Amino acid sequence: MDTIFREDPAARSILEIFLCYPGFHAILLHRLAHRLYGAGVPLLARMMSQFSRWMTGIEIHPGAVIGRRFFIDHGMGVVIGETAEIGDDVLIYQGVTLGGTGKEKGKRHPTIGNNVVIGTGAKVLGNIVIGDHVKIGAGSVVIHPVPPHSTVVGIPGRVARANGVAVEDQLEHGRLPDLEGQAIDELTVRVDQLEKLLREMAERERTR
Repeated sequence: MDTIFREDPAARSILEIFLCYPGFHAILLHRLAHRLYGAGVPLLARMMSQFSRWMTGIEIHPGAVIGRRFFIDHGMGVVIGETAEIGDDVLIYQGVTLGGTGKEKGKRHPTIGNNVVIGTGAKVLGNIVIGDHVKIGAGSVVIHPVPPHSTVVGIPGRVARANGVAVEDQLEHGRLPDLEGQAIDELTVRVDQLEKLLREMAERERTR
């Protein structure tokens, strides 16, 4: 409850959270399903996770390991795979997938560190490690490990730098750097410089 009040300014009361927050419901049901899964009752655990998916729109495999104070904001379309591991104080938004990249066996889903924020619609795929205090921008597709204290944006996800300086720790979706746009701007400036140089060379040839 404290986590939801801290992370969601729309939360007004405990009763509202208890009755109206699908992320809260999904986490409670996952805790029970995870215990059943660990107790060797996988079918009942999967049935409970499917009921949770039907009720909340959030699919969490009962084998997933989830830390403390985990918060799913809104939550519709969230998918968390069987071997995913999530640390403490993690916040994810709707449409996030913590999935695999193929049909491999064993550990095939990501490991998420502590104090990580994963933005709307982001996909984190494969047996990769996302470090502590990482921010993943909305719509990003992350397929490689991410070092701690990084902000990742884009497809495929890349550690973002704004004008050579690390992005601020706070993940503000409307202020994330446009890496492709920056590259295009730099190329445009370079082309202008080359065109100017060519004009100057042509002018010198004419005046000889």
